[in-house]
Amino acid sequence: MSIILALLIFSFIILFHELGHFLLAKRGGITVEEFSLGMGPRLLSTVKGGTRYSWKLLPFGGSCMMLGEDEGSTEQGSFGSKSVWTRISVIAAGPIFNFILAFVLSVMIIGSIGVDKPVVLSVSEGYPAAEAGIQKGDTILKMNGSRIYLGREVSNYVTFHQGETVTIEYLHEGERQSATLTPKESEGGRKIFGIGVYSNYREKVNAFETLKYSAYEVKYWIQLTIESLKMLFTGQVGINDMAGPVGVVSIIDDTYKESAADGGFYIWLNMLNISILLTANLGVMNLLPLPALDGGRLVFLILEAIRGKRVDPEKEGMVHFVGLMLLMVLMVVVMFNDIRKLF
Repeated sequence: MSIILALLIFSFIILFHELGHFLLAKRGGITVEEFSLGMGPRLLSTVKGGTRYSWKLLPFGGSCMMLGEDEGSTEQGSFGSKSVWTRISVIAAGPIFNFILAFVLSVMIIGSIGVDKPVVLSVSEGYPAAEAGIQKGDTILKMNGSRIYLGREVSNYVTFHQGETVTIEYLHEGERQSATLTPKESEGGRKIFGIGVYSNYREKVNAFETLKYSAYEVKYWIQLTIESLKMLFTGQVGINDMAGPVGVVSIIDDTYKESAADGGFYIWLNMLNISILLTANLGVMNLLPLPALDGGRLVFLILEAIRGKRVDPEKEGMVHFVGLMLLMVLMVVVMFNDIRKLF
């Protein structure tokens, strides 16, 4: 069951990403040769409006193939024949649609169970928060100037800024106060402030706040992905800590088994939560300025907009090809590590 769920989640997220490219391409007058669900040989297909819609054998992923997309063609209806701003909008639409999907899924979760507001639910004696006078019921507003909207942001800030002194702004009985805290090492070896803000404590909100906090939810996952990437690039975590498709399937399997005892509603909520993580992650990763990714293609398009002249398509194509090969190597390494962890 977990494998089927994983395939459905992966396929839907990637298909929605490609739908962004597809809709903006159609809007910009670009000929979309094929829009497909799945990869590999076609099982079923039909042609409508000049586009072939296909269902393919391998049940994951999807694609949006545009006329002349990788060839530098300028024939009518081709990708290269359109203005640079039209092409930028088409390429950017994929990651943007990932964030839109994350927002929609967040609305479904928050509308169902509410939001984890950054309300202090416990304060540990002998730790900096208690010594500074922070009490149960206070609301965390900012940490070192960073606005806090969700309870999870408090613990994540501590994780990504281990050992750092933090100035916390908080609301106590309607009065805005602040305190500068230096973390203290806990019995587990982590440096903490002694604030208990639990993400599993949810507060129901009205329709307007549901939309507002859904936007904060998307911001949270984007920020979490960026902070995790920073840790990777700075060497705080290694490539062995990354999870690829096999690792994600394992996570989905564990989550499914843990949720099954609580019933279908909790399975549904947890699968939605994993989907938000994955779609936000895909959106951020695709915007990285690396060859073969949407972000790498945007770099060339932005250069074209600045220079007023297109980069040689052959040279650009070679850069993207090399980038694709390197990404494939990285995927193989990550997949090998995922498999190794299973045993």
